[in-house]
Amino acid sequence: MGRVKSFSVLRTPAVRDSVGIGVAVGAAGLAFGTAAVAAGLSPAQSVFMSLFMFTGASQFALVGVIAGGGSLVAGAAGALLLGARNTLYGLRLADVLGWRGARRALAAHGVIDETTAVTLAQPDRASARTAFVTTYAVLGGSWVVATLAGALATERVGDISAFGLDAVGPAVFLGLLWPRLREGGARTWLIAGLGAGLALASTPFLPSGVPVLLAASAALVALIGPAAGEGGPALPSEEGDRRSEAERGEVRP
Repeated sequence: MGRVKSFSVLRTPAVRDSVGIGVAVGAAGLAFGTAAVAAGLSPAQSVFMSLFMFTGASQFALVGVIAGGGSLVAGAAGALLLGARNTLYGLRLADVLGWRGARRALAAHGVIDETTAVTLAQPDRASARTAFVTTYAVLGGSWVVATLAGALATERVGDISAFGLDAVGPAVFLGLLWPRLREGGARTWLIAGLGAGLALASTPFLPSGVPVLLAASAALVALIGPAAGEGGPALPSEEGDRRSEAERGEVRP
């Protein structure tokens, strides 16, 4: 029975989507490995960053500053600025996942754009946990392996951007965002449109990554008017799990 249950979990949409996103986005580690070695880092240093830092935008920001002749302090400051959004993600995911102690501390390392997006797209807490762990494991593993491959192949590949790996991330987020927009109401569309407009308008004038942080301010619209919750999926929760089980006649003691 345990083996059958394990196979059924592996075939769920949460696992399928998480694996697909993890492999696709993780392949972009090739570009980071190449950029890191071109900036003067060794393959070992590049892999160390991907393993312990594990946040693509911040990693690219750091090696970009180093490649441009900037100081390590300036690069670290920019990386911290870009990584600040993960703190907000963590506050949301702490309630969704409901983990405590060592598990919460370990999960904090995996709080990035992709794991957050896939987790929040799930209908219940069990699926959210499965999606988070799967995305974290697959994306983390493929990102590190791709970083090593890109670092070692730098001298043999002239232009890694020719593969178009930089388009993978935006394409993944568009695919995740569309169902939420379709199910949401006018306020959801307003927030999405305002955020996109702020990002596009500020991109020519602000450093890379900052427009994304500025676009997040569009979420303040959700504080205006009636309470949020009309139109759009509910937050995965323990109570929601039990209600779903009650409807199916599978209430646990």
